[in-house]
Amino acid sequence: MPAAAALMSEDLLPPVVMVFAASDPSGGAGLQADIMTLSSLGCHPLSVVTALTVQDSAGVDDVLAIDADWVSDQARALLEDMPVAAFKIGMLGSVENIAVIAEIVSDYPDIPLVLDPVLASGRGDELASEDMITALRELLLPQTTLLSPNSMEARRLALDAGEEEDDPDLAECARRLVGAGAEFVLVTGTHEHSAQVVNSLYGENGLVRADAWERLPGSYHGSGCTLASAIAANLANGLDMAEAVRDAQDYTWQALANGFRPGMGQYFPDRFFWAREPVPEDEA
Repeated sequence: MPAAAALMSEDLLPPVVMVFAASDPSGGAGLQADIMTLSSLGCHPLSVVTALTVQDSAGVDDVLAIDADWVSDQARALLEDMPVAAFKIGMLGSVENIAVIAEIVSDYPDIPLVLDPVLASGRGDELASEDMITALRELLLPQTTLLSPNSMEARRLALDAGEEEDDPDLAECARRLVGAGAEFVLVTGTHEHSAQVVNSLYGENGLVRADAWERLPGSYHGSGCTLASAIAANLANGLDMAEAVRDAQDYTWQALANGFRPGMGQYFPDRFFWAREPVPEDEA
C-alpha cells in the first residue's frame, strides 16, 4: 500500500477532546470513565491528570492534587501539538488547579467546554471545599458552554451564586447558574424522589428540553462522568446542544442498564455495551 494511502485524511480523523480530571484507579469514574466514554463515541481523548485518588467501587478514601504547574504543562504541551474540538472538566483537586485551567481554556473561547462539577462522591465523600466551589463559580462558570450538575450540586452551586440564604427549586437554580455565566445547564434528577429520572436542560430563555428516563435499581459509580463526557463527545462530533444532550442521555442510560458490579460497592456503567453480544433471554 502506498504510504500516502495509509494516511487518513484530516477530515476522517476522530475529533480530539481534552479532559481535565482526577484518576480513578477503579476505572469506574474520573479520568478513566471519561477516556472510555469518549473512545466509545468515536473521539480521541487527551487526558490531563488533576489529582490522584485512593478509591474503590464503594467510595473515595483520599485525594492528592497534582501541582498546578504540572497540570498547566500537561495541557499546554498537548494544545500546542493537536487541535481540540471540546474540553471536558471533572474533579479538579485544588483552587490552584481551577485557576490554572481557567487561564488555559480562556485562550480557546470558541471551543465548547462541558463542566461536570464533582463536589462529592456517590457515597457522599466531600471532594470540593467551599473555596474550590467559589473559584469554580467565579473562574470557570463564565467560560462554560454546558454545566451538568446533579440536583444536589445545582442547589449547592446556586446557593453560593445567590444573594439570599434560601432553598430555590431546580428551575431557579438553573436560572441563577445561567446568570452566573454558564451558557446551558443540564440538571440531572437521579437524586430526586421521583418515579422517573427527569433531566432538564436550561438556557438563557429557560427550559430547553426535559427528558424522563426509567429509574434503574442500584447505585452507580461514574454515571455523571459518563453523561458529561458523552455530551462533550457529541458536541465534538458536530451535534447542536439539544441533540448532544438527548443522545448523551440515551447512551448513558444504556450504559447503566447494562452495568456490572465488579466489586463490593456500586455498579459500573458498561460504556462499551454496544460491543457485547446480547445475553439470550433464557440466560438472563
